[in-house]
Amino acid sequence: MANPEHLQQLKKGRQSWNEWREMNAEVLPDLSHTDLSRVDLRDAKLYGTYLRDTNLRGANLSGASLFYANLSDADLSGANLSGAALGAARFINANLRGAELAYARFNGSYTDLRGANLSGANLRGANLSEANLSGIDLSGANLRGANLSGANLRGANFHRAIIDTTHFGDRDMREINGLETIQHQGPSPLSINSLFLSEGDIPETFLRGTGAPDILIEYIRSLAARPINYSTCFLDYSSKDEDFAQRLYADLQAQGVRCWLNEEHKREIGKYDQVILILSKHSVKSKRLQHIVSTTIDKEEQYRDENHIKKVVLFPIKLDRTPLKDVSAQWVEETLRERHIHDFTQWQEHQAYMQSIGRLMLDLKKEDMPVEE
Repeated sequence: MANPEHLQQLKKGRQSWNEWREMNAEVLPDLSHTDLSRVDLRDAKLYGTYLRDTNLRGANLSGASLFYANLSDADLSGANLSGAALGAARFINANLRGAELAYARFNGSYTDLRGANLSGANLRGANLSEANLSGIDLSGANLRGANLSGANLRGANFHRAIIDTTHFGDRDMREINGLETIQHQGPSPLSINSLFLSEGDIPETFLRGTGAPDILIEYIRSLAARPINYSTCFLDYSSKDEDFAQRLYADLQAQGVRCWLNEEHKREIGKYDQVILILSKHSVKSKRLQHIVSTTIDKEEQYRDENHIKKVVLFPIKLDRTPLKDVSAQWVEETLRERHIHDFTQWQEHQAYMQSIGRLMLDLKKEDMPVEE
């Protein structure tokens, strides 16, 4: 039960309460098992307060500081916690149905909302990163602009939840229930890591709602239909394009594409089935690159001659818009004139990169093409 002295102090009003808390910061108030429904506790200093099984139905807790507070089993239905600081608070099995939580800060690995009911709650712009939301009921909740990155969403119910620019972070989306019923009021792009972690097993209705383009959805279908038979791949680039090369290398490896960087196997290119050539203002000036292109094209011709089957070996991609007719890049224009060059010029933009890598992954499937007569 609540401490009578603490409860009496609270009844003096929030200003008097806050002054008392500042003078008694070491005290952990106990207001548990009490009826505080519709109480005005705006900006109240309730950090560390014991509020377990307390009736806070319809209470105004906007802007309140509830760090490390224990609100497990509390009834907060219809309460206003907009802008409240809730880091490391415990809401285990709490009733937050229809609560106002816009821009509330739940962030922190110790914030625990396991089994809580937030159905119909307004969580617009709320920071739920790193929070434990396992088994939480978010059916019909407004999650527009909410940050869920790093949160534990295992078994969470998102039935008819509303999202728009909602950040899910890197996760296996299969752990979330009700994805196919989510209402999209705007795009909420998924990370490439989420696609890999989910092995492409994500409802198409959800993907389309996030704004994923058709080419990416097609790629995701192929991801779900594992295994995809990729060839061994050699990735060649200028050392000045190291950041992009390392990112592409990591994503290809994560998808199961066996690839090697040119710095690792410079003299063994002939043993690889495919070559990804990264073209940029730096690489087109490289004589070594010209040798690699020549060797790769010769390999394609060998496939044509010996097997009467044309296999695509060379996959050029471009990082910038260097004019291929410039003197330094003339050999590129002449050699690759009739080839498709994958466009990664906007690789630093998340959505553009995902579209480009989706197209590249489809092309990297190990497929033979009839010789063009």
